[in-house]
Amino acid sequence: MPMPSVLPPALSPIAAPASLPLVVLGGGAAGFFGAIACAEADPKATVFLLEKSPKLLSKVRVSGGGRCNVTHACESAAQLVQHYPRGGRQLKEAFQKFGVPDTIAWFAKRGVKLKTEADGRMFPTTDSSETIARALEDAARQAGVRIFTRTAAERIEPLPEGGFHLTISGEGNHELGATLRASRLLIATGGNPKSGAYDWLRDLGHRIAEPVPSLFTFNVPASPLRDLPGVSVPHARVVLAGEKLQYEGPLLVTHWGVSGPAVLKLSAWGARRLHELGYHGTALISWAPTHTDETLRPWAQQFRLDNGKKQVAGHPQFGLPTRLWRTLTAEAGIGPETRWSEVPAKAQNRLLELLLRTPLQVQGKTTHKDEFVTCGGIPLAEVNFKTMESRQVPGLYFAGEVLDVDGITGGFNFQAAWTTGFLAGQAMAAANRAQLAI
Repeated sequence: MPMPSVLPPALSPIAAPASLPLVVLGGGAAGFFGAIACAEADPKATVFLLEKSPKLLSKVRVSGGGRCNVTHACESAAQLVQHYPRGGRQLKEAFQKFGVPDTIAWFAKRGVKLKTEADGRMFPTTDSSETIARALEDAARQAGVRIFTRTAAERIEPLPEGGFHLTISGEGNHELGATLRASRLLIATGGNPKSGAYDWLRDLGHRIAEPVPSLFTFNVPASPLRDLPGVSVPHARVVLAGEKLQYEGPLLVTHWGVSGPAVLKLSAWGARRLHELGYHGTALISWAPTHTDETLRPWAQQFRLDNGKKQVAGHPQFGLPTRLWRTLTAEAGIGPETRWSEVPAKAQNRLLELLLRTPLQVQGKTTHKDEFVTCGGIPLAEVNFKTMESRQVPGLYFAGEVLDVDGITGGFNFQAAWTTGFLAGQAMAAANRAQLAI
């Protein structure tokens, strides 16, 4: 039995379309948004969405711990593009056509309200990713998109007369048949860390920016913080020693090393360099990022004069958690009962150094298997960002993480998916209408 689409049973039989269908490959955020935009822009068009796995919108459902970080509150496209290590320049005009306000309005029109948290991240007010998934599935149903799961395009052949010939495998071919002709094709299959996974796109005539992971945490097997899993700091700076890579933000100590937005964002900006380094190096953590050597030393001298009788370990500074502060003082050689007036100069200097530059020897990375982001994919020079159409193959479009576009954590990758999917879907519909009018 074929997997049913998300359309009502009454629409399940496939009638021969008056014109060739517009086909979307990929049942994620970009694929859904592209299919919906296409079907809404041209209600007469036949739009198919093919997803090779049994599940739809998988990353939407798991993102943000199951809350779905839909987008990020940015006032302008110029502000938004600053959060994309790759693709920001090309996305600027695209965001002016469909940006954060448009995303908010799109979901609001479909009964989904978004809220903005203190750090700018935007979530559904329900705090449930299912709210977003259902809104997308309902919108696809209402627009008339035909969706097939467990259905893959094993082979894609551009036709001399225009359009594409697809060889179909999986349960979908019970309804679609073993082959399918499409007038236009949108590729929204997401990123993949394996270069070989892009061979089918190379076969279509595209080069591939070699994929490497982005948005990952640091493994530190010999971490001096290994006994502090779960401890978090709201503001720290992470610097990769010897490199021009640093980022500030919340930091989380884990069983395997360090994580949190500061580490994840650094990994995004340094994705290719960290790959070249084999994910080995020294991360320097500043627990007092508003200070420098020139300001921290006078602070310590004055604090010591004013608080000489206080035990160092018992009075955390700079808003640091007690467990972390005690670990840092112990690493500096300061005993648990030692008072500020009793701290030797060498131990005090060591503490100040640790506050500014705690060295962690990074020996690998950890990437969440369901939320990975890939740096790499279709080179941006090979895509027209006004329409998302390939410059190499007419009638072929791209959206989402299959492109060499990726943002830092905070809703930016989803915004790129909504934007590129919307532009691609609209362009496909416009081209289809124009062709039929000839």
